[in-house]
Amino acid sequence: MQREVTTVWNRCLNVIREIVPEQSFKTWFEPIVPLRLSGSVLTIQVPSEFFYEWLEENFVHALRKALDTAIGRDGQLEYSIIVDKGNEQNRPLTVSMPTTKNPQTAKPDNVNPDILKSPFQLKDLDSLTLDSYLNPTYTFDNYVEGDCNRLARSAGYAVAERPGVTSFNPLMIYGGVGLGKTHLVQAIGNYIKNNNQGKFVLYVTSEKFTNQFLNAIRTDGIRDFTSFYMQVDVLVIDDVQFLQKKEKTQEIFFHIFNHLHQSGKQIIMTSDRAPRALDGLEDRLLSRFKWGLSADLQTPDLETRIAIIQKKLQAEGIYIENNVIEYLAHSVNTNVRELEGVIVSLMAQASLNRRDIDLELAKSTLRSIVVDSDREVTIDSVQEAVADYFNVTIADLKAKSRKRELVHPRQVAMYLAKEKTDLSLKSIGYHFGGRDHSTVIHAVQTISDLVAKHAETRDAIEKLKAQFK
Repeated sequence: MQREVTTVWNRCLNVIREIVPEQSFKTWFEPIVPLRLSGSVLTIQVPSEFFYEWLEENFVHALRKALDTAIGRDGQLEYSIIVDKGNEQNRPLTVSMPTTKNPQTAKPDNVNPDILKSPFQLKDLDSLTLDSYLNPTYTFDNYVEGDCNRLARSAGYAVAERPGVTSFNPLMIYGGVGLGKTHLVQAIGNYIKNNNQGKFVLYVTSEKFTNQFLNAIRTDGIRDFTSFYMQVDVLVIDDVQFLQKKEKTQEIFFHIFNHLHQSGKQIIMTSDRAPRALDGLEDRLLSRFKWGLSADLQTPDLETRIAIIQKKLQAEGIYIENNVIEYLAHSVNTNVRELEGVIVSLMAQASLNRRDIDLELAKSTLRSIVVDSDREVTIDSVQEAVADYFNVTIADLKAKSRKRELVHPRQVAMYLAKEKTDLSLKSIGYHFGGRDHSTVIHAVQTISDLVAKHAETRDAIEKLKAQFK
C-alpha cells in the first residue's frame, strides 16, 4: 500500500516539476510526505497550515493537473497538517480540496453565446477552451505603484476602465525580467472581466499562440482558429518578442490584430524590449505596435522595494521588524520576482523551523538563494572577505570608528562592493553602518587613487577580487 501511494505521488511530482519553477518545487513540494491512497483520494502530509494555504492559493492548478494525470479526473487531494507531532491534544487537521470541473465542460462566466459555438470547444485544439487564462491573484490592489512603473500603471488603469475606447490601443508594456509586466496586464484583464460583464477577455502567451496556430495547420483548422480569436473583446498577449522570425505566425497575428483594432477591441501586449528594438518582426506589424502607447517598467527603487515587501507581508498576515525589511530591500535590487521569491522562502523557512523572522534568518535565507554555484558576489561576502584579509571584524567595518587601521579596510570593502555588486551607493552605505552615499563615493575615489599609485594596495585588491571569480 505504501509503495502504491509513493508511486502515485512520484507521478504527481513529475507533472508538477514540469509546471513550477525549480526553486518553488524544492521549497513547497519536496517537504511533502505521501501518507495514503484510498480509492481516488490521495492524502499528503504538509508541515503547517500556512504551508497548506500557500499550496492552495498558488499551486492548485498544478496539483489538479498532477491528480488528473496520476489518478484521473475523479482524483481528490487531502492534506494532513501535523500541528505538533506526538501531542495527543493537537490532532492532525485534515482538509479536502474538492475536485475541479472538467475543463472541457466548464463554461466561463459572461461569455457571448455566439462564442460558445466556437469549434474549439468540440475540437480540443491544444486544450484551447473558453477560459480567460487569467490569474485572479493579479489585481491592481496588490500591484505596488512607484516611480519605476507609474506611467504604465496609469495607462493600464485607463485601459481597464474604458477598453478599446482610449488612445492606448494597443497598449504595449515592456521591460526586463521580473519587473511585473505579466502582473500588470493580467490586472487589466481581471478588472475588465469583473466590471464589463459582456466582454470576453483572453490572456495568452505568444508561445501558446504559436503552438495553437501550428496545431491548427496540422488539423486543417486555420479558419476556426482565426474565427475564435476575432471574437475576443480584449486580447492580452504576453512576450510578443517570441514571435520574432516566425513569419507565418506573424502573418496570422497581423490579420487578427487588424480585425480586432478596426472593431474597437482592446489589444494589450508585453515585451522584454521597446518595439523599436524588436528585430525579426515585420515592419507592418511593428508599425501597428506603435499606434497606441508603449510604456516601460524599470527596476524598482528602494522605496518601492520596501513597499512591495510590506504589501506582500500584509497580504500574508505576517509582521516582521523594519530592520529586516530594510535589509531585504537594500540587498535585493534586481527585480520584483526575485524579491518576492526571497520573501516566500523566508516565510517558508520560518514556518518549517517554527521560529520568528529576524535579521539572522533573513541573512541565511538570502545567502542560500542569491549565492549560486559560481558564488555570486553579495555585500555580505565582500565584507567577510575584507574582514578576514585585514584581520578585523565585520562589526569593525560597520562601526563609527575613524581609526586608520579600520578606515582603510572599510574603504576597500566599499570599493569592492561598488565594483562587484549591483547595489546602489545608498544601499552600500546602509550596509556599512548607515553611512551616507557621499561617504561611499569618497571611499571609492580614495581606493581608486591608491590602486593607481601604490603597488601594495593594488596587490591587496587583486587578491581580494580573485576570491570572487
